[in-house]
Amino acid sequence: MKILISEKIADKGIEKLIQEGATVDVLPKLTRQELLDVIGKYDGLIVRSVTKVNEELYQHATNLKVVGRAGNGVDNIEMEGATKRGIIVVNTPESNVVSAAELTIGLLLASCRNIPGGNERVRSGSYDRANLKGVELQGKTVGIVGFGRIGSLVATRLKSFDMQVIAYDPYINDARFKKFGVEKKEKLEDLVKEADFITVHTPKTKETIGIIGKEQFKVAKKGVRVINCARGGIIDEEALNDALNKKIVASAAIDVLVSEPHPNTPLIDFPNVVFTPHAGADTVEAQDNVGLTVAQEVISALRGEIVPNAVNLPTIPKQEFESFSAYLKLGETLGKMYYQLEKDAVEKVEIVYSGDVATIDTSVISLAILKGLFEPVLQEKVNYVNASLIAKNRGVTVTESKKSTVESYLTLIQMKVISKNKTFTISGTIFGKGEMRIVEINGFTFDLTPRPYMLVAENIDKPGIVGQIGTILGVSKVNIATMQLGINDQEKRAMMVLAIDSDVSVDVLQFISGVEGVLKVHLVKI
Repeated sequence: MKILISEKIADKGIEKLIQEGATVDVLPKLTRQELLDVIGKYDGLIVRSVTKVNEELYQHATNLKVVGRAGNGVDNIEMEGATKRGIIVVNTPESNVVSAAELTIGLLLASCRNIPGGNERVRSGSYDRANLKGVELQGKTVGIVGFGRIGSLVATRLKSFDMQVIAYDPYINDARFKKFGVEKKEKLEDLVKEADFITVHTPKTKETIGIIGKEQFKVAKKGVRVINCARGGIIDEEALNDALNKKIVASAAIDVLVSEPHPNTPLIDFPNVVFTPHAGADTVEAQDNVGLTVAQEVISALRGEIVPNAVNLPTIPKQEFESFSAYLKLGETLGKMYYQLEKDAVEKVEIVYSGDVATIDTSVISLAILKGLFEPVLQEKVNYVNASLIAKNRGVTVTESKKSTVESYLTLIQMKVISKNKTFTISGTIFGKGEMRIVEINGFTFDLTPRPYMLVAENIDKPGIVGQIGTILGVSKVNIATMQLGINDQEKRAMMVLAIDSDVSVDVLQFISGVEGVLKVHLVKI
């Protein structure tokens, strides 16, 4: 096992590789051309965020079997090229969660007890306590926005301060909240109204950017204190600036800024705002964990063992990839549809394989479905190997069943998503040489080829609605590629799926939802 490390990782990670019998070259100062010249000698490559692992590199990397990313994001690694060549890509998404949770607690305490200000006074020779009076945590209510791994760790720690912990996360089911003894808020507004402290722990998506903004500060308690150790922009910085000026927010603690790494924000002028420079993962333990984890994953991949944080698809042999790829793509597409059409937290996923697909090992297809299901809300953290673990951690039960025959199709995959109040179903099949079709959504029948952008509208079955929606899209210069219509005669309802050539603005969606008879409309991106 010959491994190249092109960017610095913790010494413990390097020691681990050597202990496992690998030959390790640590060459962080290679030029791009030098890297291309030598990469052909190596079985494994470990990078951080700078080295570009792309088609150019793959063409030179004739022996490469695994790429290890020491960190979370994999933006610098081209997945398709790796997967086609059977190169496993691994990362370390969980290695810094404790450090991030502990920094949240530290910033919260520093903020509510004015620790930075007191430190500055003593260093300047003063023991004056004027204007440094703080507040206790005991008996107060903390609102956690985002109740994933870090959010739940923060909750556990703050409960030990005898705080009342409430949380909001529409993508987590009730069981997880009960497990941690945390009160679930169905609406963000309810959390904001009750909280003395608000801390955010969500991924940065279109949905979460500015999730704490002007409207939230309008209903917040006067004197609320806020913490952002997640991503810059999740708390709207302009809205926070305004709330600080109006004394709505008593103090804030910020580890992440929109303008980082060159801070350009009016928040810096407030003495009651505490800053750290995106230091959530900057502990000895976290960096050691990253180094050790990526080392173990690279070794496991080279030995052909299961890799807990494989980002692409290590479990399918290279020679079987082509035959599986159509099923994997279909499974992921079915999964991606749910959270873009529904918002209820998932409690159970039932996957039914019928016909030809029932004769093969479907476990990897089930992982593809789960990957697609959770990706819209968790983004890059979901992969084929950790998808089932994510489901388990979120309290989601997953079952598989198989039927040897199916009417109308040679093969059929159906996903049933069961939430507290309803059951959502979607089914798909494969035609010819890997041609995907969605053939059913919630009982409505289709013959739909998935496209990157699809508009899904449910409406009362009456004349004129299709024309009005088409007119709105035409006026908005959105081209319709195909249209499919499913009818439920019993309930006199219809579902329309329009494949369109471009994104659709929020305003256009609002116009469509205002059409008389339209019950709901969603833009789906695949």
